[in-house]
Order: sequence, then C-alpha cells, then structure tokens
Amino acid sequence: MGMSEVLRSIKNAEQAAEKRLADAQDESAKILSDARRQASETVQNAADETVALTQNILDAARNKAQAEADQVKSVGSGEVATIESNSSTNQDKAVQLVVDALTSA
Repeated sequence: MGMSEVLRSIKNAEQAAEKRLADAQDESAKILSDARRQASETVQNAADETVALTQNILDAARNKAQAEADQVKSVGSGEVATIESNSSTNQDKAVQLVVDALTSA
C-alpha cells in the first residue's frame, strides 16, 4: 500500500466519521424534537383534562345548589300558603271582633 492509498484511506475514514457524526446529530435533534412535542402534548392533555374535570365539578355543584334552592323554595311556598290561609281566616275574626267592639260600646 502506497502513501497516497494510506492518505486516501484516512480521508475516506474521516469522511465516513463526519457523516456518522452528522447523522447522529440529526438523529439526536429529531429525538429531542419528538420528546419536546410529546411533552407539550402531555401538558396540553393534562390541562384539557383539568378543565373538563373542573367543569364537571362546577356543574355538579351548580346542580346540587339548584336542587337545594328548589327544595327551600318549595318549603317556603308551602309556609307562605299556610300563612296566607291563616291570615284570611284570622282577618274575618279580626273584623268581627272590631265590629263587636264598636257595636257594644
């Protein structure tokens, strides 16, 4: 093997090493890019799930509060009806009492 062949062989080996290095750097950049994309997707998915879970909790709380409000309203309406009924019968008695007091005086 002559000197020129040895030099050519060294040059070819250097070029092959440079190509492998460039390929490895490209692969490294691709892996890093994919990892960043996956991390971003994971964060976005977690945020979306958090929003959905929060919305579900708020909806459940709203529904429970509305049910309780409806129950209180129903009880209150019944009490108002009872008070109105009692006041109309008591009104007749009060009028009669006033009339009796005025006629006996």
